[in-house]
Amino acid sequence: MHLLVDGHNLIGQLSGISLADPDDEAKLVLLLRRYATAKRGRMVHVVFDHGVYGHPQQLDGYGVTCSFAHSPQDADSQLIRRIRTLGRPRDWALVSSDRAVTSAARERGMHVISSQDFAARLIAPASPGPGATQEQREFRLSPTELDEWLRLFGEAGAAPDTAAPTRPDPPPDPPPAARKRRRSR
Repeated sequence: MHLLVDGHNLIGQLSGISLADPDDEAKLVLLLRRYATAKRGRMVHVVFDHGVYGHPQQLDGYGVTCSFAHSPQDADSQLIRRIRTLGRPRDWALVSSDRAVTSAARERGMHVISSQDFAARLIAPASPGPGATQEQREFRLSPTELDEWLRLFGEAGAAPDTAAPTRPDPPPDPPPAARKRRRSR
């Protein structure tokens, strides 16, 4: 099932991402990419309220497309417009807790998932069981996600803690005279 997501509505329900963070949209998109790529052919379209990031073409990819509205009211209007123009609304689910938007989705026969419920579902795979160590409980990006994160934010090269380990240089060869003495013993 494909998803139509009320982006900032969902961010408000996610622990670890704050609406005050200027990169909140990019952080959500990384989570949505993981969700979209978990099942082949799944598409996610997320609509943000006039985000600070403001460049959806840099966030699009891996089954996720983004759009930014000019104001929060425009985001709701944009979501409702998309709901009303979907060719096969039963193939889509809406992720939102906004009453007007969810009402429009239900009128078209779309499945509606509250932002709170989807937030729990979205972060659940990253949460190991109760016997996990503190380190295992921390959120980890995959190498592909890390590369994408670095590309999005203009960082060059790998992050310091992901660099390949270096090996110490081998000891230098002994001088030729020392090699001869060793052989003659």
